[in-house]
Amino acid sequence: MRVSRVQAAENRQTVINVASRLFRDRGFDGIGLKDLMEGAGLTQGAFYKQFASKEDLAVEASKRALESASGRWSDAAARNPDDPLSAVIGFYLSADHREERMDGCPIVALGADAARQGPDVKAEFEAGIKTHLDVLGRFITKDGDQGSRDKAMAILATMVGAVTLARAVNDTDLARALLDAAAALVREAAAAA
Repeated sequence: MRVSRVQAAENRQTVINVASRLFRDRGFDGIGLKDLMEGAGLTQGAFYKQFASKEDLAVEASKRALESASGRWSDAAARNPDDPLSAVIGFYLSADHREERMDGCPIVALGADAARQGPDVKAEFEAGIKTHLDVLGRFITKDGDQGSRDKAMAILATMVGAVTLARAVNDTDLARALLDAAAALVREAAAAA
């Protein structure tokens, strides 16, 4: 049966959304096309009508995941406009975010995988990281000088590293301590800006 253009476009978006979540959960190489398409409720044959390759899908899914992450930062900041950095720290360095493998930060979930991907996936991660740095820069200073950019890089690296380490351990007390220590350090660094 032939699929309409509208339905094909909807199917494509569904596959990108599902891949965005499943890649964060299992890694780019941790799920095959068959399982990915089953997760989207489609056949494997439909994949090649939508995407040139799995890497093509990885690019689109990375972009979607990073946009979603930026949106979550914006939502958190909007809930506390007087102290947006604290709002982002509060949700990002939380036990809940530690457990959000499918919907959590793609930089944490896929950063090491992205480093092994082609230039198009890396370009999406670079763009997403730059967006996060811009947001952090606005939170910590108004003048946009190089010092604030450096501070934003250190803060992002600390936050991503803390969530990565917290996810890598079984001990929930250690995980919580890692997140709390990072939050304290980030708040201290931001206050010094």
